[in-house]
Amino acid sequence: MKRLSKVIKVGPVLIGGDNPVAVQSMTNTDTRDIPATLQQIAALEKQGCQLVRMAVVDMEAAAAVGEIKKFANIPIIADIHFDHRLALASAEAGADGLRINPGNIGSAAKVREVVAVCRERGIPIRVGVNAGSLDRELLRKYGQVCAEAMVESALYNIRILEDMNFDQIKVSLKASSVLTTMEAYRLIALEVSYPLHVGITEAGTTERALIKSALGIGTLLQEGIGDTIRVSLTSDPEEEVWAAYEILRTLGLSQRGAELLSCPTCGRCQIPLLQIAEEVDRYLRPLAQPIKVAVMGCAVNGPGEAREADIGIAGGKGLGLLFKKGRIIKKVPEEKLISVLLEEINQMISGQGG
Repeated sequence: MKRLSKVIKVGPVLIGGDNPVAVQSMTNTDTRDIPATLQQIAALEKQGCQLVRMAVVDMEAAAAVGEIKKFANIPIIADIHFDHRLALASAEAGADGLRINPGNIGSAAKVREVVAVCRERGIPIRVGVNAGSLDRELLRKYGQVCAEAMVESALYNIRILEDMNFDQIKVSLKASSVLTTMEAYRLIALEVSYPLHVGITEAGTTERALIKSALGIGTLLQEGIGDTIRVSLTSDPEEEVWAAYEILRTLGLSQRGAELLSCPTCGRCQIPLLQIAEEVDRYLRPLAQPIKVAVMGCAVNGPGEAREADIGIAGGKGLGLLFKKGRIIKKVPEEKLISVLLEEINQMISGQGG
């Protein structure tokens, strides 16, 4: 059962409660380069990204938030460290959310300034704890980076905001260690009712990060923990959004996107299955429609093994079979397998209104 948290609004997007898990990413462009940043946001939006975060490193970047807001169609979250003036400027420029740590942006008076603007404009604040930047006192207290230290840091920052009667809060506790991250989220979920933004930080290049994120984010979501997620990759942010939806779809939490089934191959396979599967996968990645496609290497068992697929192909010697829902439709020459399959997929999703 999903943990029922407080509901907050980031722009028009509702986070927490029984609302669907929201997908977000972060631009890797220079925020001050407005055209490049808008181009990336548009690409992320096309992939289904619902929230986008941007680094605000100086006042020029804060001013750019206002220009970007004029054209972006998804909520903008300003990511700020240390300088409360950047938080004020971003909020006043129209940011839909702030990611700060109240404990590192200055005195209580400075935090009150930020809280006052956020309260006036209905802007939530994400308290973002990162294992790599824990306070030295906490590291001395616990002797190492651990889930308990991360939770103590989060609670300290949350209380600063609560003491100012501000409760439009979202919380994240990220580490590069999957086990530490999961334990931190489990602990904080027992302490507060605020919505949780879940992710594994500094997870690595695509293949490694996908494994770590699927395990960490997927396990927590299956336990009911998590209201919004980011899959952090050292890669194109668009890949982060695709991966997030793969995790959600696999857990039955979203129906967005195509699913590809393909067999591990064996000695019966007589077609270049890897090449075919990768080409079909490239075609399917941008699709939003919930279609299940199979690419199987054996014409003997393939259609039956992929009976749950909406459509698929199974290879044989010099030819293959096109099948739908496990039922063979026709034989296709090997060299036309991909083109016939893609044409049939296109017709199928067109019928779904896409």
